[in-house]
Amino acid sequence: MENYQDMLHYYDPNYKPKDSDIVCLYRFETEDGVSFGEGAEQIAAESSIGTWTKISTMKENIAQTLKPRIIELNEDKHTAKIAYPIELFEVDNMSGILSSICGNILGMKILKNLRVCDIKFPKEVVTAFPGPEHGIQGVRDLTGIYDRPFTGTIIKPKVGLTSDQHAEVAYQAWYGIDGQGLDIVKDDENLTSQTFNPFDKRMELTFEQKNRVEAETGTKKMYLANITHSNFDEMMRRSDVIKNAGGKVCMLDVVTLGFNAVESYRRKNTGQIIHAHRAMHGAITREPGFSISMLVLAKVYRMLGVDLLHTGTAGAGKMEGSANDTLILVDALEKDSIKGNDADETLDQEWYGMKPVIAVASGGLQPAKIPEVVKVMGNDIVCQMGGGCHGHQDGTAGGAQAIYQAVEASVKGIPVEEYAKDHPALQKAIDKWGV
Repeated sequence: MENYQDMLHYYDPNYKPKDSDIVCLYRFETEDGVSFGEGAEQIAAESSIGTWTKISTMKENIAQTLKPRIIELNEDKHTAKIAYPIELFEVDNMSGILSSICGNILGMKILKNLRVCDIKFPKEVVTAFPGPEHGIQGVRDLTGIYDRPFTGTIIKPKVGLTSDQHAEVAYQAWYGIDGQGLDIVKDDENLTSQTFNPFDKRMELTFEQKNRVEAETGTKKMYLANITHSNFDEMMRRSDVIKNAGGKVCMLDVVTLGFNAVESYRRKNTGQIIHAHRAMHGAITREPGFSISMLVLAKVYRMLGVDLLHTGTAGAGKMEGSANDTLILVDALEKDSIKGNDADETLDQEWYGMKPVIAVASGGLQPAKIPEVVKVMGNDIVCQMGGGCHGHQDGTAGGAQAIYQAVEASVKGIPVEEYAKDHPALQKAIDKWGV
């Protein structure tokens, strides 16, 4: 191994990143015999212009104009910040950008682990992407809901119901009891077009029930129908089916579809609200070792143009992630700018007028948890629950009413236990699941 100081060809703690630089925060450990500084050097090299040995084709002008700078090394925290010149990238090519700064480096055998904690995208990159078409305000304008969180459910069981059964459950969720029902009904991530519940039939029947409940209640409802398909043309056909039925929202399993499909769908300018389900993200984000944070993915999906994105439940549900982890994601999705924090392994980020994304709290929620979630995540969210609706003692309709009542309690600032004394559906939910 070369001497530590000899290896620091990219280390430049005095370098002040340009406004146009992409800055990455990495956390890593090296294998035995490899110094921390050498690990940072190799990360910088492999993610940009370098390789594992000296090469005759390297020119001085390339090295001086295109090489990244390691601007900060913290061996105690195992972190490094690397600034990359914008000229290394095709600014409107997210797949290409991530292939560099989140690519081969995750396979380097000199590293024990490597996590891409955060990426600061400059204006040139942010504004090269479409961002959400509707954002928070657009969804609120569509529904006429301005003063509270949205409420929703996922049809359960995930798969197995016929199209007729699915539509009937959707009606019960939207209507609830005495019209006290939910704003949103959503397909689950693995419901596409199975033989027992084909897509076109499900759309026909479920939209009939949506129209029925809107007429009965005088309120706007949303159906988040899953159009995910590995054939993009078929996905577009399904989008058209929804639009022709009067639907305003399409759901995409954004991780399994890939960045290209998500951006391509957004750039079709269908006018549809894009609900992003993050199924499979855990394979990329969950491990503290070789991984990419959910924060990075959330920023990327905001740029690619989704309007709603699952973020977790602030520690209140069944999915991994603390309240602080969820709040970091909510800030990245909803704020105009973010101030980085070394303790949270985050970087600054400006959004340059890009519309914000609605955070979706989903995964193991039940009605009495709503005030806790809203306290952390704010009002501009979807409180979405599957089992926490359909598992109610009075079935889907009773669960929908309990959710409705829990949101009422939250908006009024009344503890759910107290509010439940005069609201039987909420009381039954508390009796079953607690507070």
